[in-house]
Amino acid sequence: QVQLVESGGGLVQAGGSLRLSCAASERTVSTYGMAWFRQAPGKEREFVAAISRSGGSTYYADSVKGRFTISRDNAKNTGYLQMNSLKPEDTAVYYCAAKYSPYYNQIPSDGMDYWGKGTQVTVSS
Repeated sequence: QVQLVESGGGLVQAGGSLRLSCAASERTVSTYGMAWFRQAPGKEREFVAAISRSGGSTYYADSVKGRFTISRDNAKNTGYLQMNSLKPEDTAVYYCAAKYSPYYNQIPSDGMDYWGKGTQVTVSS
């Protein structure tokens, strides 16, 4: 059982930056691809970004491409989401998720195995 805990959310003005962290409870998270999702009030949860277990492959939603960067540090059992040039429409609860993968560069897409409880990001205009 892998537990994921997000941190780093908060209130920021439009154009600002935040860095989210996702700390995993197990070293075996290095065998999991990781991803970030978000859910705004009244909307369905949507995919934001994903990274392979090796960190060598990444994938982004069009809405955040060029502004957000996903990364991971397997030695620290932690994933990150650097968010720059934030917009009010980025306001949401951000969730970290992990999915086991036997392949180093496989991007996790759906059917995530574990989820965190989320961290609130609010971007004011």
